[in-house]
Amino acid sequence: MNPENHPLHADLCRGLDALALDRQHAGKLLDYLDLLVRWNKTYNLTAIRDPNDMLGKHLLDSLAMHPYFTQASLADLGTGPGLPGIPLAIIRPEASVSLVESNGKKARFLREAVRQLGLENARVIESRAEAVAEEGCYAAITARAMDRLAGILAVGGHLLAPDGVLLAMKGPRIADEIAELDARWQVRAVHPLHVPGLDAERQLVVVGHAARP
Repeated sequence: MNPENHPLHADLCRGLDALALDRQHAGKLLDYLDLLVRWNKTYNLTAIRDPNDMLGKHLLDSLAMHPYFTQASLADLGTGPGLPGIPLAIIRPEASVSLVESNGKKARFLREAVRQLGLENARVIESRAEAVAEEGCYAAITARAMDRLAGILAVGGHLLAPDGVLLAMKGPRIADEIAELDARWQVRAVHPLHVPGLDAERQLVVVGHAARP
């Protein structure tokens, strides 16, 4: 299908414009959305089933963090059906993205999505985050809905390079989560995020290794 004939093409392009992203990515993003909708009917990959809702709450929500994803490598922990890892891999083909997911049916979907979308910069790791034996290999990790900040770092912090960062998408109330971090970690920045079409307040918390005394 010509992407321009897709019923959600115009809405997606408006979202991409609002996020200052190139419309050239629309076709592949819509291919991913269609694949997710199709597989979700059988595999129950996400509780959100309406494609219109998926566009805003999955695709555009994932892409809202793109200005701060400047690293060369990313491990997306507990990625589920590939969020935010697959949308980020689509718009950043020069970056290496590992999709970490322990659920077998979701991992099968991820492998098929990577194959069908031709994402040569993405790979699937079917494993729990804490069991991934790639210590210090990533410039960034993320986890969209996995845990609190301390919990994400407890299972995935070992994957970060010395100058690596956690890019964590969070809601408006993060003070308690920041207070839970131990002395090994330091918040580098908190960026407000705007998700086109969604009223929910979102923030990106950037956490790195604390400076050694």
